[in-house]
Parts: sequence; structure tokens; C-alpha cells
Amino acid sequence: MPPSRILVVEDERQLVKTLEYNFAREGYETYVAHDGAEGLRKAQTLLPDLVLLDLMLPVMNGLEVCRELRNGEKTRDIPIIMLTARAEETDQVVGFSMGADDYVTKPFSPKVLLQRIKAQLRRREGHVGENDEIVHLGVRIDRIRHKVTVHDEPIELTPTEFRLLECLLRQPGRAFTRQQLMNASIGDGHVVLERTIDVHIKTLRRKLGDADLIETVRGVGYRFKEDAD
Repeated sequence: MPPSRILVVEDERQLVKTLEYNFAREGYETYVAHDGAEGLRKAQTLLPDLVLLDLMLPVMNGLEVCRELRNGEKTRDIPIIMLTARAEETDQVVGFSMGADDYVTKPFSPKVLLQRIKAQLRRREGHVGENDEIVHLGVRIDRIRHKVTVHDEPIELTPTEFRLLECLLRQPGRAFTRQQLMNASIGDGHVVLERTIDVHIKTLRRKLGDADLIETVRGVGYRFKEDAD
């Protein structure tokens, strides 16, 4: 299996050197861009397995880059980890709403970052032995092709939205807490913000075209509708 390719979009050159060293030790191929516009071009050309994207970048900021990647047909499924010194709750909510899959704040441990990267790469590869197709109330998830249709009409989801929908759809009627949904769609060991998962649910409801498919369970979280009316 060829090594995973990581694109680092970061303007702190010393940090980039540290990341390149650690990634090389793990066997990853590392590509680098020092501003947002260059990062977007390289992502569109190289189609890496993961993008490590700083928020505060020259020329084009990280949120703009993330938005463009999620709007691109060839780049919309690439996992994106936001890397930034800003840790305010609103920044995390905005980052996730733009389609970021994870959010790591500086300063950070390279070991922790590598764990986050490995988790995202594993999720992208999928898990052998699980059902490759799930169908319920007109919603169909095809894990092999990474496609979702609603009444045979395709819809476009970010990787996090895809995993969130898969978690809900595998067990319709089961109430999941926000913590459980965040762990399933983003991973363990994160600071879970209620507003963050709410943003994902709101966007997912809109894309499904039927807000009633994902039900709010007061005091708990959310569940996918079990039966048709």
C-alpha cells in the first residue's frame, strides 16, 4: 500500500519543519504550502489523503480554503484538520460548519496530532466487515462509493456529515447523545461543543430535504426517525 499523502498548509516555517520530521518518521509523504491560495492549488492538483490546514493564513484564510475544497467535486471528500492558535468556541463552530473534520489548537503535542491524523485516515479507508449499504425511509448510504441518495436523488455531504448520518441511520429510533455522535463522526478525545454537533445536524437536515427525518430528543440529543408516518 502506498504511503498516505498529507498536505500541510501552514505559514509558520519552523512548525512545518517539525511536522515534516514527525510525518516522515510515520511513513507519510508530506507536501507543504505556506499560504492559502498555494494550499488550495496543491490540494486540487495533488488530491492528498488529508489536509492539515491553518486557520490564519496569508493571501487566503483557512476557512476560505476549506469552503473551496468542500465545493470541489474532486476535493470534497478529503479529510481536513484545522490547525490554529484560536481556541474560542465560535471559531470551532465556524470551522466545523465549513466542513472541517477536526480542530487542533496550538500549542499541541505532535503525538496527539498524529493520533488525530491516523483516526481520520482510518475513517476514510472504512472498516472491513461492516455493511456496505444502508437503506431506511428513502435514504441510502453506499459506503464503498461514499455516496448518499434520498429517494434516488444524490446529495453531497462532507466526510463528517457522512459519518454522522451513517451513525444515525444504522440504528433508527435510537437516541444518541451529542457526545456519542461527536465521537462517531469526529473521534474520541475531543472537546465536544453542543453547538458544534447542532450545526452539523442543522446542515444535514437541510441537505436531506426533510427536517423530520432527524428528530431532536430533548435532554439527550438526536435520533433518526424509526417509522414512516
